[in-house]
Amino acid sequence: MLPFVLSLPDPNATLEAVGGKGRSLARLARAGLPVPDGFHITTAAYREFVAASGLQPHILKMLGPVDVAIPATPEAASQAIGRLFALAPVPEEIERAICADYEILGARPSLLSPKGTPVAVRSSATAEDLPGASFAGQQETYLNIRGAFQLMRYFPFFAKVVRIVHYRLGE
Repeated sequence: MLPFVLSLPDPNATLEAVGGKGRSLARLARAGLPVPDGFHITTAAYREFVAASGLQPHILKMLGPVDVAIPATPEAASQAIGRLFALAPVPEEIERAICADYEILGARPSLLSPKGTPVAVRSSATAEDLPGASFAGQQETYLNIRGAFQLMRYFPFFAKVVRIVHYRLGE
């Protein structure tokens, strides 16, 4: 089974496991190019989060009335799903895995501060960076996140990717 977290250059950082941008960063890191250190939160973490929180039936219900001919419907679904994600508790085993890798990252030589090592959190979709599809501007990035507590507040950012619903259903 895929772990919840992978190191940045991990060869298991595939499109299916970490999304398009994650896969690209892993390739660059493995090639020895100057990529800031980090780690991936995998699709296994997302799936476990959705399953443990019982979100899947609610997500499907909210996507049911989406009609790409009515632009407000994908946005309404995205906002509703975002609220569900924000309220759902992150399973303890996922939180432990993320916080452990964040602490390892903070222990490496870097610009440390009393509030924790600053990191960027970026969403990445498994349908991103494909030869026939572009999702430019559809992902979320949060900068200067410091400390494990603050980092975990951004874990449910997966819901932001739902904005792609309109784009993908419209193809």
